[in-house]
Amino acid sequence: MNDFFEEFVRAAPQVGEGLWITVLATVLGAAAALVVALALGLPSCSPRRSVRAPARLAVEFLRGTSLYVQLFWLFFALPVLGFRLEPLACGVLALGLNHGAYGAEVVRGAVGAVPHSQREAAIALGMGPWLRMRRIVLPQAVVLMIPPFGNLLIQLLKATPLLSLITISDLTFQLDQLRSATGDTSTAYLTLLLMYFALAALLSSGMKALESVAANRLGRSTNGGEA
Repeated sequence: MNDFFEEFVRAAPQVGEGLWITVLATVLGAAAALVVALALGLPSCSPRRSVRAPARLAVEFLRGTSLYVQLFWLFFALPVLGFRLEPLACGVLALGLNHGAYGAEVVRGAVGAVPHSQREAAIALGMGPWLRMRRIVLPQAVVLMIPPFGNLLIQLLKATPLLSLITISDLTFQLDQLRSATGDTSTAYLTLLLMYFALAALLSSGMKALESVAANRLGRSTNGGEA
């Protein structure tokens, strides 16, 4: 164990770089997933079949195929078709598409949970579809989206070790290098578990704070009741 921590201190710059790459991939992947979630989730709520059906097909395809396969397809198959992306871009895109598809279901469920009577009241006030969505539906739906989005964010963080399979030197890759150098498997992976737990705890705290701010702006308590 002492040998491991001596090597850990010596390799601190490499571990720090791996940590940064993991955090960067998580942040960029989450941003991409949010865009995908909105781009597929809102059309999934449309009463028009011509708008809803393509979005539902895309969601089911992305949810029904493995992130592992999607990652490898983007990294190895796209160049064959004439499109080459940097490894980190491939990883962020795969994380965004896969988790964004799950996020689309969160968006669809949250929008559907807004009471229909409020839509009817907005129609009575002469609001068009987009104005109703922007002023009435989305502000309430966002509060409902944040807790499940927080779960998806942590799931996305836990999926980042797959990026080491496409030559990205993330946190998992760096700790695995230390394991190989020291032969101390248990300490290396325990350290890795604790580091991921710390990252997940920070993300969870941030999402809870965001939920509280969103609920307060809407005039609700975070347990779903009136403030």
